[in-house]
Amino acid sequence: MRQAYYSVDQVAELLGLHVRTVRGYVRDGRLKATRVGRQYRITREDLEAFTGVPAPPAARRTRHSEVSGIVQVDAISPEETTRLSNTIVAVAQSRRGDGGADHLRVETVYDEERAALKIVVLGGLAVVADLLKVIDALLSEPPEGPRSR
Repeated sequence: MRQAYYSVDQVAELLGLHVRTVRGYVRDGRLKATRVGRQYRITREDLEAFTGVPAPPAARRTRHSEVSGIVQVDAISPEETTRLSNTIVAVAQSRRGDGGADHLRVETVYDEERAALKIVVLGGLAVVADLLKVIDALLSEPPEGPRSR
């Protein structure tokens, strides 16, 4: 079994203490630690002996990736902007995740003077890719004009 080590910063965060307080405990000998270079490392067993309770597992970093981007649509009317914005926001809300890889946030800004729409997209790679496909499909549709009979 692999030995779990904590840094002084991690121990301070786990115990709700200031880093200097934890360093003081180490220097006083109340908290056993090993010096590695200029830093201290505390084993799980030593932390448990110090606190008298089982230590939580050392936090492991998980890979996280996301994308942020701006889609600009030129020569778009206010009516088309409303239709497109409402559809995109509805799609984004239907795919709202728990903050993991499937999180998605969308904001739209329309510049009436330039007849330009900016769609700001933030989120996980897969859900943003799906939303960009939806945007592309919506923009590929011919704009709705007056209907002739």
